[in-house]
Amino acid sequence: MMDVLIVGAGPTGLTIGIELARRGVDALVVDRAEGLFPGSRGKGIQPRTQEVFDDLGVLQAIRAAGGPYPTRMIWQDGERVGEQPMFEAVDADEGTPYTEPWMVAQWRTQEVLHARLTELGATVAFGREVTGLTQGAEGASVAFADGTAVRARYVVAADGGRSAVRRAVGVGMAGETVDPSPFLVADVRVRGLDREYWHAFPGSDGSFVALCPLAGTADFQLAARLPEGTGPDLSLDGVRKLVAAYTHLDAEDVTELRWASDFRPRAALADRFRAGRVFLAGDAAHVHSPAGGQGLNTSVQDAYNLGWKLGAVLRDGAPEALLDTYEEERRPNAAAMLDLSTGVHRGEVRRGKATVQLGLGYPESSLSVETRTAPAGVRPGDRAPDGTVAGVRLFDAFRGPHWTLLGATTAVPGVRTLPAAPESYGPGVFLVRPDGYVGWAGDSADGLAAYLTRAGCR
Repeated sequence: MMDVLIVGAGPTGLTIGIELARRGVDALVVDRAEGLFPGSRGKGIQPRTQEVFDDLGVLQAIRAAGGPYPTRMIWQDGERVGEQPMFEAVDADEGTPYTEPWMVAQWRTQEVLHARLTELGATVAFGREVTGLTQGAEGASVAFADGTAVRARYVVAADGGRSAVRRAVGVGMAGETVDPSPFLVADVRVRGLDREYWHAFPGSDGSFVALCPLAGTADFQLAARLPEGTGPDLSLDGVRKLVAAYTHLDAEDVTELRWASDFRPRAALADRFRAGRVFLAGDAAHVHSPAGGQGLNTSVQDAYNLGWKLGAVLRDGAPEALLDTYEEERRPNAAAMLDLSTGVHRGEVRRGKATVQLGLGYPESSLSVETRTAPAGVRPGDRAPDGTVAGVRLFDAFRGPHWTLLGATTAVPGVRTLPAAPESYGPGVFLVRPDGYVGWAGDSADGLAAYLTRAGCR
């Protein structure tokens, strides 16, 4: 029986796979498709996710695979009528090195993550469709369409909004329609349109077509909101007619259709993120409108949170109860991100400080313990900012599957220790979790040992 079976080789499943592989956990990623997802869909990598990718050892490749977002150019009747910045600016400082979303087509993000997973010695088994799941006290058995089955101590459902695993364990998912109009998204090759702008062509009835040059590729991502009652045509001819109807381009200027999909924007949240030995992550747990670029990024945060906890239980002797904190921390966070995505879609929230995910944390978590007599500055549950201590950059010190202690006078076995915290943290001793959030803070290291035992760090 293996340790963990991960169902779904999207960004969520691949991230969890990387997290477990670097901890020496016996895990397998499976996917019903015959290969990696081919489209651009989730193309925005938020600053907090860039910090996660830095820790996972893939940020350099992610940055090389994409580029910054262009300014939006508005068109009317074949004329350029105005520019709009895509995001409100977020100021960079020592604690926040990445402040702007980075555009990377989802298929390229998955290629980078898959390469890292392979580098760590793990694999993805494609063409494995889940048809059933049973579980008991010691583990779960997952059945596949080819008649085979795999037993694992834990199963992670990272198999999307129509998750077969979620249905198999009977977890409901409540939601609402964000927009009644049908949407179409496609990757196309286009001639006669410059790549300096994200080109928007609004219709008179609230419909639109937008063509965004996909950084790091020769493609444009076409996104369209169609009139209610319209049936999206995902063929090359259908996409050509759509472009000709909304833009100044001719149908033949769309020279290639590489991928296309249609959807109706919806917000939905699973009733639970854990069902016995099964954990829900990514779109299997929450479905977002694509507006604001929160879906993929929230999914990566799920994986980052769950990965270190599974590793702690399976390899470090942490109590099983640690795994309950996954739902405790991630479900409220996902619910907040669903509200944010819906707000951006409806024009109620601007992209910028609210959407970069740098302010997210777990202040109400049972893992966030404050023992200082006069707390100030960074609090338990907060994201641990970057900075420099004794010539060491904190993000370099945090990188890896370990805990980090800032400000202690003596070293703690199994924990990387630095002699101080940056001034921006405020006074005290700070224990930083493997996922880059402050778990514990105190005036001294008194009481730290009990916290580390509870979290399985010793």
